[in-house]
Formats: sequence, structure tokens, C-alpha cells
Amino acid sequence: MSWSVGEVAGFARVTVRTLHHYDAIGLLVPGERTPAGHRRYTDADLDRLQRVLFYRELGFPLEEIAELLAAPEQDPTRHLRRQHALLTDRIARLTEMAAAVQRALEAQKMGINLTPEEKFEVFGDFDVDEATAEAERRWGDCDNGAFASSARRSAARTKDDWKRFTAEMDALHRRFAALLDAGAPADAPEALRLAEEHRAFITRTSYDCDHAMHRRLGELYVTDARFTATYENIRPGLARYVHDVLAANAERAEEAAPAERAGRATGSAPDSGPDSGSDYDSNPASGSDSDSLPGSGPAPQS
Repeated sequence: MSWSVGEVAGFARVTVRTLHHYDAIGLLVPGERTPAGHRRYTDADLDRLQRVLFYRELGFPLEEIAELLAAPEQDPTRHLRRQHALLTDRIARLTEMAAAVQRALEAQKMGINLTPEEKFEVFGDFDVDEATAEAERRWGDCDNGAFASSARRSAARTKDDWKRFTAEMDALHRRFAALLDAGAPADAPEALRLAEEHRAFITRTSYDCDHAMHRRLGELYVTDARFTATYENIRPGLARYVHDVLAANAERAEEAAPAERAGRATGSAPDSGPDSGSDYDSNPASGSDSDSLPGSGPAPQS
């Protein structure tokens, strides 16, 4: 069976002109021709086209692709192995880039007081300014003022401030991972306490984060690929686990709200923690020094 140039262009999602060019330079010469001279592509031609397009997607120049495909030792199995290795490398790089964007989103406006050298020292080899612009496009219109609050706080942040911020944030992430490793359910008392610490950290460093906002933030961890990549790089399954913990904590707070209102009306204080222990604090700013660290990244994304 064979296919016309138009048919191949359609299901390969390339232009007819591209196929003509590949033919002209000898990269993909159709295996058959009609009596009228029209190109007809065979199964073998389609296999070769697939390899050509794969290497083009990875940025290989046409001359190098021709050399790769012409190598006598490059049988189909070798090509597949090579493609698998190249894709694995690319996935790793894209995952790293996604995590970098996430860090930039959490560090919105951090470029105001940092030199290019300091940016590299704190955050590594990604384009902070580009990620910052993306964050503003996404979160600049939030009606709760979170983006503006975060931007104001982070305007005065120095390199050392950012190092302290990232160290504290990383420590929270590691503690979530430790709970997941230990098999702690999402609604376990220790998990809910950690959720409150996480919420307090956001409020102290970025913007006022109530339980409803905290729940929405958790949704991003499983719906936004950049957030998911950040948590999955720490520990597979962590994005979903943190989402579930934050949701469980928000649900606990919602259930406790009527009793808390009744307690205030009668002058008594109901139990507020997940295990009614005194070491659980539902106040997002409780136990933290509000002046110890300036503000953080884009509104709903810590």
C-alpha cells in the first residue's frame, strides 16, 4: 500500500512543500512513483519520515539527520533506543524548567533587588524575569489583592532574604514528603498541623491565605503541570498528597467554624485543632515573626 504526498502531509502534519524539500535533498525520497510521475510513499517511507520528524522536533539539523539515518549500524531497534534516550533527557530538562518556573512564580518580583549573578546563585540557570512576566499575566488580576500584596512584600527582599525563604519552603516540602513516606493519612493530626504551618508561611511571606484560598492553592498542585513537576521531583505522589492534606485541613476548618462562632457567642473557646491539642494553631500567622522574612511570590502560588 502507498500514499500520495497530500495524504502523507495530512496525517504527518507537515506541508506538501516540506515533503518536496525532503525529496529534493535526498532525505526522504518516495519509494514509488505513478506513471504520471506523482510521488507515492510506502510503509518504509513513513517509518523514515517518522524518524526525520522526531529528530527535527529535538532540534537536529537536516544534514545531521541524514547522516544518522544513513549510518549502516542504525537499525530500527537502535533508532528506537536512541529516541528513547533523547526523549528521556528532554523530559528531564522540561521537568527541570517547569520546576524553575514554579520557583519563579513563588518568588514573584524577586528581580528588583537581585543582580543577575545573585539570581543565578539563588535560583539556578532559568530565566527569572520571563517567569515573572508570566506570573503577572496569570495572577495580576486576582480580585483578592494577593498578587499586589505579594509584589509589595517582595520588593524589599534581598538575596539573603530569598535564601531564607527558599530554605523554609523547601523544609516544608520535605516534611510533607516525610509524612507521605511514613504513610500518614491526609487527615492525620500531624498532617493537618503541617498544613496550618504551610498556610501560615504563605500568609507571613506572601498574602493573606485563608482556608478557602489554601484549598484553591492545593488544586493547582494537581492541575498545573509546573506545580505538579515541582512536587513530583521531590517525591513521586507528593503533589496529590499535599493537595489532599490542604483539602482535608480546609474541610476541618469549615466544619469547626460553626462551633467556633458559637463559642465566641457564649464566651467559651472550642477545640480548634485536628486532635484538640494545644500545639495545633488555626491562626495562619500564629507562632511566626511577621518581620523575619519579607514577602514572596505571585498571589495564589506558594
